[in-house]
Amino acid sequence: MKLLIEPGNKKQLNNTNNDGMILSLKDYAVQSSKYFTIEEIKSIKENNPNKEIFVNINKNILNNDIESIKEVLLELDRLNLTGIFFYDLALLKLKKDLNLKTDLVWSQTHMVNNYKTCNYYHSKGVKYALLGKEITLEEIIEIIKNTTITPMVEVFGYPSVAFSKRKLITNYYKDLNKESKEILDVTEKVTNSIYELTEDENGTSFFLKDLVNGTGIIQELYNNNLQYIIMRGYGVEDNLFNELITDTKEYINSNCTNDSYIEKYKDLSTNTNFFFKKTIYQVKKNG
Repeated sequence: MKLLIEPGNKKQLNNTNNDGMILSLKDYAVQSSKYFTIEEIKSIKENNPNKEIFVNINKNILNNDIESIKEVLLELDRLNLTGIFFYDLALLKLKKDLNLKTDLVWSQTHMVNNYKTCNYYHSKGVKYALLGKEITLEEIIEIIKNTTITPMVEVFGYPSVAFSKRKLITNYYKDLNKESKEILDVTEKVTNSIYELTEDENGTSFFLKDLVNGTGIIQELYNNNLQYIIMRGYGVEDNLFNELITDTKEYINSNCTNDSYIEKYKDLSTNTNFFFKKTIYQVKKNG
């Protein structure tokens, strides 16, 4: 099992106790707290020759983005990256058209939820898949056992839950005739869950302000031969994140048999997201 981190800031890049990093590409990625230019990614790759470097390109690609994204993909392909996370299917087509050697990671959030679709994308040349955050541990294991693709599971972090191309924060403050901010907390009325909204030139990202702690399921994922887990550093204090990464890497190296690791981090957050909670859709009857 390999441990990938998605750093919330540059300081979190300094931790060497991981197997690789996921770097969101500036202007071509959304729902991240830290974006990197191609030059920065190149420098990080050169300074970490033994690590797996993935680049995240999860923005919807518009018609007027096509020519620029071609140039970006060709430049990234020369860096010998481990893989590129993609949301828009244009990247799948462009990989074929441009004869790119860099592997792809299917990362369409809640759509990555069954092994048959994973197998379909694998048949189209996609090597990896980031499984959706809305499925249970049982469903994750079912996918691991039945897919030909290489699955990844995000086990720790403040989850990104939605994205809008609209400038929602700007519009909100405009209606109030107040100066806009870049970050806004909102409370969802039904569940009283708090979401943090962040806005940039690409639109508005939604993050759940409730830390997902999946440290307790790593052993079962390990025992079922999952090859990659992901931990996100956004919103997590740097010292805590670095300590967690170091401890998690040691835990994996000990075949996930050290019970003291579970005890140490079980109270960090009780939120296990959907790992043990099924999503049930019910039709509401009229009247």
